[in-house]
Amino acid sequence: MIIDDQSYDLIIVGTGAGGGTLAYKLAATGRKILILERGDFMPLEEQNRSHVDVFKRERYHAPEEWYDSAGEPFSPQMNYAIGGNTKIYGAALLRFREKDFERVKHQAGVSPEWCLKYSDFEPYYTEAETLYKVHGQIGNDPTEPVHCADYPFPLIAQEPQMVAIGEAIAQQGLHPAPIPLGLTRQSDDPTNDAEVSGILPALKHPNVTLKTGAKAICLHTNPSGRAVKGVEAEIAGQSYLFLADIVVLACGAVNSAALLLRSRNDLHPQGLANRSDQVGRNLMKSLITAVVQLSKKPNSGTFQKSIYVNDFYWGEGDFPYPMGHIHNTGGLLTDIIFAEAPPMFSGLAKFMPGFGLKQLATHSIGWWAQTEDLPEPINRVRVDNNKLWVDYTPNNLEAHDRLLYRWTDVLKSVEKHLDGFQPGVLHPRGEVPLQVMANQCGTCRFGDDPDTSVLDRNCRAHDVDNLYVVDGSFFPSNAGVSPALTIIANALRVGEHLIERLK
Repeated sequence: MIIDDQSYDLIIVGTGAGGGTLAYKLAATGRKILILERGDFMPLEEQNRSHVDVFKRERYHAPEEWYDSAGEPFSPQMNYAIGGNTKIYGAALLRFREKDFERVKHQAGVSPEWCLKYSDFEPYYTEAETLYKVHGQIGNDPTEPVHCADYPFPLIAQEPQMVAIGEAIAQQGLHPAPIPLGLTRQSDDPTNDAEVSGILPALKHPNVTLKTGAKAICLHTNPSGRAVKGVEAEIAGQSYLFLADIVVLACGAVNSAALLLRSRNDLHPQGLANRSDQVGRNLMKSLITAVVQLSKKPNSGTFQKSIYVNDFYWGEGDFPYPMGHIHNTGGLLTDIIFAEAPPMFSGLAKFMPGFGLKQLATHSIGWWAQTEDLPEPINRVRVDNNKLWVDYTPNNLEAHDRLLYRWTDVLKSVEKHLDGFQPGVLHPRGEVPLQVMANQCGTCRFGDDPDTSVLDRNCRAHDVDNLYVVDGSFFPSNAGVSPALTIIANALRVGEHLIERLK
């Protein structure tokens, strides 16, 4: 092993929503910061998804195998590149609702209370929306939480067909709202991400160093086991040890947990920071299903998502439990998660024979139905014989099924009043499979009790004084909306704590 001759004030492992944002926040401190990223800069042609075939299998999959609970290998949809999974996300940046931070009873169990509340995150949500150039408008959503400021950027123009659909949804007594999007003005890569808003601004500071192609292998502690002394990383087949006063993990909920488990030693036999036996447990990744409307009128297939509906977020009528969130996919030729469920196109082809995938996509409107899954200790990440296992069984299924049936009924009613749709046609749907790791969270939950949590409320490990985790691992529960903005906001919040510590 080669020991790097530099010593750093802080090492950040990972450059996604958590790591990239934290690097931006800390760069101006003047402290010596090293960023380790196992990938490299993503080629421009891969970023502009309107120019590539998103239905090409494995295009956005990591070059490695994980294993499911049955022992079957799979290649996860993970992006190892500067910006992490924000390079392939949909840039929908919604706040958690106030109640998402409270104890909530679901049909299938309980979503636990957070040790911090919405009011603790609100100023950082505002800061995050400015940093990631979120375009939005406060108003129509009945679940919209309190904002201390308006969205910093105005709405973008909607696809005409989506305007008509939104108006028809409103006529059903629902409240379609414009979805807040993190955007840039670059035509070749319109979505904002952690490379654009985090890493590139951070690298303008001479005290910040980025090493790409650097895969973190394990963390090494000092003799007492109470502090991390360095990060071992593999670069071009050679092991290096990088030394730092503070280490922050931001590898994603699966890989951060796996790294801690791989860092077991005599003083931490269950894995680093795992005295509570909670590292890797309570993995959540949302229940997500695509629902498709068939349209006689073609569209570009490349437009931005624009509408969301939260009328069923907390339930309705005779089902007083949370059901979830609906939003349109945007153009199907740019939605890489949608491309993971192409079996639904066999249903489409029955009604549109002779159409290829791209023709089907341009004659379809896609919707995502998303329901919160609940933390379960048996849903976990584990490392065995140097293999990474993801044991995950979906839960809260009845709530998700009700959301799907309810939304399908809405679409049927809407289509009776819209030109270009054929009433009575079925709405094919497809569930997002295990290998899609969107919305992963919960494997290193934070809390005030070291016996039931891995991290404290500043996202510092209870057992290791200088170790932090700032990706979605810290979530005690999931929510109906996607976690990206909350991960970004939390990184800004933890960044303020670290600025004080580094003084």
